[in-house]
Amino acid sequence: MKNLKDKNVYLLDMDGTIYLGDELIDGSKQFLETLKEKGKRYIFLTNNSSKNKEAYVDKLNKLGIQASTEEVFTSGEATTMYLKKQKEGAKIYLLGTKALEEEFEREGFILEKERHKDIDYVVLGFDTTLTYEKLWTACEYIAEGVVYIATHPDFNCPLPNNKFMPDAGAMAALIEASTGKTPQVIGKPNKEVVGSIASKYGLNKEDMVMVGDRLYTDIKTGINAGITSVLVYSGETKEEDYKNSEIRADYAFNSVKDMIDLL
Repeated sequence: MKNLKDKNVYLLDMDGTIYLGDELIDGSKQFLETLKEKGKRYIFLTNNSSKNKEAYVDKLNKLGIQASTEEVFTSGEATTMYLKKQKEGAKIYLLGTKALEEEFEREGFILEKERHKDIDYVVLGFDTTLTYEKLWTACEYIAEGVVYIATHPDFNCPLPNNKFMPDAGAMAALIEASTGKTPQVIGKPNKEVVGSIASKYGLNKEDMVMVGDRLYTDIKTGINAGITSVLVYSGETKEEDYKNSEIRADYAFNSVKDMIDLL
């Protein structure tokens, strides 16, 4: 088994791994402090594209975790990096929050908000402002053959007390039911998200560990990218789910608190 002591860069999911809703998961702050004490680096890697990096930094700070925008990498950022390589200044119909719209506009994309426009891409994010009109318009474009991208495939976003809210994957399932089309996913579990981080920060994949609570995104990211993976049972995936899954992590713990002595 790959030794965690030999790994220097920890890619950390947030929802379900570091916190649930507005509550820190027990031991997560000590875990982050231990990483820094040992000279290891962590980057918060989240598929939740409903917020921008500044919003995550603000949330982490309010929870008592000091963070900077350089320590946060979102599926929204991964998507803008990918699309800029495809076509600078592309015209996009975006299903996303105001924060995601601002992120795309900062990167030079033109956001169209009406039907019957000449657009390059439909992009689906975690749109907590989703309306029927937005959904209908997106389905029209997708049915007409416009290239369809999703920031991530998560079906649910975990909340405290075993609650959840429908995420982008659930929205994509609705769109598929209407159009028969599935999106190209950019965030986790796509291995390119790890490649984008390695490129942006000048890191070696061999030094990386992916830590998260979801098998089909976090752990699959580790498998797809060929890096060490750690599953925690503090979010979506429970121990019984893991026993019944064919997806295998290198490590599994109740929470990141249980990793501290192995760092």
